[in-house]
Amino acid sequence: MFIKIGERINSSRRAIARALESKDEAFIRREAALQKKAGAHMLDVNCAFNTKDEIKDMEWLVGIVQKETGGLPLSIDSPNPEAIEAGLRAHKGKALVNSITLEKGRRDAILPLVKKYKAGIIVLTIDEKGMPETAEERTDLAKKALDLVKNYGIPGADLYVDPLVRPISSEPKQALEVIKAVKSIKSSSDIKLTCGLSNISFGLPDRSMLNAVFLAMMLAAGLDAAILDPLNKKIDAILKTSAALLGDDEFCMEYIKSYREGGLSL
Repeated sequence: MFIKIGERINSSRRAIARALESKDEAFIRREAALQKKAGAHMLDVNCAFNTKDEIKDMEWLVGIVQKETGGLPLSIDSPNPEAIEAGLRAHKGKALVNSITLEKGRRDAILPLVKKYKAGIIVLTIDEKGMPETAEERTDLAKKALDLVKNYGIPGADLYVDPLVRPISSEPKQALEVIKAVKSIKSSSDIKLTCGLSNISFGLPDRSMLNAVFLAMMLAAGLDAAILDPLNKKIDAILKTSAALLGDDEFCMEYIKSYREGGLSL
């Protein structure tokens, strides 16, 4: 099953930053409820931007969102290990930590928390050499990520590798390299793959169309999950259509249901 991770509760959005500052519980609950209703399996929560006390904000945010969604699992998203631990402490059930790289400093601060709280972990394909350029480099780094988490005593099943989606507005060949990397990693391992989908369209018009078409390509390559906007109707249409084409929708029943409800229009 493809995992939709809702991206909307992120303090880089001005509306979320304002809601965090004023502790506007109703606004946060509404954002959470809308994403759950749209079919999100997990919600990413980030309060790292423009907040005075990220640790307290994270603890408050996790409690509010899980209460509203009936305990929907969350992706705890922060560059701050203390904020991540605050979120993991407050979380009910199995959380996901977003994220670490293969660079030594951050991984050694975060992975003990992942193990302690039995969480999942997203590992970005970045090491001391920087960001990869090719599919081959991404494949090698994915294998290193799997070895890394296992060495910390974290099950491989709790790992999601992010092969780094980069904007085609500045790096037009990177979309193809990521797609090739997903195919390569899935053909040679059981590693689960996720990505920040909307990175692909940064700086371009009609971002939702680019995001949706890129998602279809990534699904065909073997993508397991993505951080995305579940309220985007184009995204939802692509997911329903792709499930039918890839044999994940028995007798195309969900596709037919969505068509009858008018939910397949791009």
